[in-house]
Amino acid sequence: MVFQTLIDFAEPRGDGATRLRVAFGAPSRVLAARTAEEVKPVLEAVEALSREGRWCAGYLRYEAAAAFDPAFAVHAGDGPLAWFGVHDAAVPWPDAAGNHVPAVDWQAGLPRSAFDRNMQAIHRAIANGELYQLNYTAPLRAEFRGDARDWFASLLKAQPDGYAAFIDAGDEQVLSVSPELFFDWQGDRILARPMKGTAPRGATAAEDEAMAQRLRTVPKERAENVMIVDLIRNDLSRIAQPFSVRVPRLFHTEALPTVWQMTSDVEARVRDGVTLVDVFSALFPCGSITGAPKVSAMRMIRDLEPEARGVYCGAVGVVRPGGHATFNVPIRTVTLRGTQARCGIGSGITADAQADAEWDEWRHKRAFLAQRHAPVSSKP
Repeated sequence: MVFQTLIDFAEPRGDGATRLRVAFGAPSRVLAARTAEEVKPVLEAVEALSREGRWCAGYLRYEAAAAFDPAFAVHAGDGPLAWFGVHDAAVPWPDAAGNHVPAVDWQAGLPRSAFDRNMQAIHRAIANGELYQLNYTAPLRAEFRGDARDWFASLLKAQPDGYAAFIDAGDEQVLSVSPELFFDWQGDRILARPMKGTAPRGATAAEDEAMAQRLRTVPKERAENVMIVDLIRNDLSRIAQPFSVRVPRLFHTEALPTVWQMTSDVEARVRDGVTLVDVFSALFPCGSITGAPKVSAMRMIRDLEPEARGVYCGAVGVVRPGGHATFNVPIRTVTLRGTQARCGIGSGITADAQADAEWDEWRHKRAFLAQRHAPVSSKP
């Protein structure tokens, strides 16, 4: 069997060791939205088919936001705004192919001078009261000649334990090794786990712990996190039962191979009758990759970023038979078209963010791409 979709997701409410690890061959049906008007019908079909016992795995581009609120400013992009493969059954995770991945030479299209100018523009907007935080990003590009599944397996070895997915949609392959949960919705319970706040890993155990402690305590990182937690609390309240939104965990530091990340949990009980369309209408795009307030931040993102983000910063995930839906925020995500690869990198900019520190953060975040040279010799 040629595997076109691989899902390796942590179970968000589990002990950290429990995972959803499944594979799929060619879909029995493909659902795709080419226009904003088609996005909600695709999600309606996904939910209906999952209730009938099918698996649906796919993604929404960041630009699908316009389907849920016309005030969300986005660029016109290419490719489907939403794409889902429908599968009658999942199969076990396959053994890795074992092939060596060729070196990839990533090129940044954003010069430091432009980065500094845009940082100044963001700070002016914050000082003028237009927004509190903005998530600013730029793409890296490379040429890749090799097997996309092998590359995904290698990336997964460098960035395990999160919410990883490989999706071959024909013209485009998505290789997502994202550590960030967008939402997990099962029954009347929904959990979001925004990731805001980053620090590099240390060279020694003592230095590593010092980096984590600094991330937990530095005012800039805590402010960045709590602004997005408040935004997501507000978003969840649109579909939640009264007084059910809560934050059971705040400022939790998670150790990734190249960086420390800070996450917080926001959960709620959803109202009767809430649909998958309702969930996306309330939450998409995730506030951690827009900033706050969301409408103002997205308007400035479109002004500063010259092109569509695509799958990066959208949502990648799976809806299981019965309707259990889990989606990541596709950061640490490569998209591949032919031989052309793209990977976005970004960070949240607040009033006290410094250009040098943010530039370094981008460098730390892209480090996962440099760890993919090891051969894949066993299950990733």
